[in-house]
Amino acid sequence: MKMATERTSIAESENVLIRSGECAVTILPHFGGKIASIRIGEHELLQTPLAPIGPRTETMPFDESDASGWDECLPSVAACSVETHAGLVKIPDHGDLWRVEWEIQASEKADQGERSLDLVGRCFSLPLELERKLEVSETGGGWRITLSYRLRNTGNDPVPWAWAAHPLFAVEKGDRIVLPESIRSVKLEGSGGERLSGDSIAWPMGKLSAGGTVDMSIVDAADSGVGDKLFAGPLSRSENWCALERGSIGLRIRVQFDTEATPYLGLWICYGGWPEKPGLKQVCVAMEPSTTPVDSLGVERWSRELGPGESFSWPMEIEIERIER
Repeated sequence: MKMATERTSIAESENVLIRSGECAVTILPHFGGKIASIRIGEHELLQTPLAPIGPRTETMPFDESDASGWDECLPSVAACSVETHAGLVKIPDHGDLWRVEWEIQASEKADQGERSLDLVGRCFSLPLELERKLEVSETGGGWRITLSYRLRNTGNDPVPWAWAAHPLFAVEKGDRIVLPESIRSVKLEGSGGERLSGDSIAWPMGKLSAGGTVDMSIVDAADSGVGDKLFAGPLSRSENWCALERGSIGLRIRVQFDTEATPYLGLWICYGGWPEKPGLKQVCVAMEPSTTPVDSLGVERWSRELGPGESFSWPMEIEIERIER
């Protein structure tokens, strides 16, 4: 199995390209540890930048950034204020980690000739650091991206936290979102233009606020203006996956996760419905393993807590395989 680690020059910084056969993953340590690209041959699987990738501030909203690729949302997805043992803390939009430079811990040989990249990102709103190890390998029928996470409290007091992966997978009309058959409803976090309403939405045939139903598992046109955030869970061990069938390019992307560690699945379904300001729009589906069924750490009943010096670890995996177009 041919593996290689190369350097590339996206976003005017030293970045890392990990390749396994036709699968190439580009990571930007200097820009939030962002997974900027996952390519299978000529096909890009992630949302491309809506704006040039560049420096971020501690307060800028996410829609002023490139809003692309795959970031890690910690310690909250939504901007919020949280009472902690050290006092009131303000957490910015989509958290801290997409705004800061990550430190490379290792990028050498793992085992059996495979390559990996081990990064650490440090929050500024709370004393938390997240280590993420990423490996890329070939399987019998495709490719596997394996991620291992470890979160640590570096402070002297207990710290609240919530995490969600934020992989924005590019889509085209007619592609299909696949969830375990046992998932018959999802929680509504928000819906652009109030397309959907209520606390719980039937899956996959959801009721529209204006009347009628829509098959939410089928990707709509890029200009349909859809922007919905949904949650499934808590999920059982047999519900530890979701998939995106991209018939348009002949690939299936399957996300797997540990439901004991991350028992919820967020779904961001966006077909031209965000950002709300003028300009380029996202056309993507984000499949987001999460510790909570809400975006805000400010919803106290859902936040987790790490004691001083404590750590918490969890896995995640992406499998990519070819399917018939």
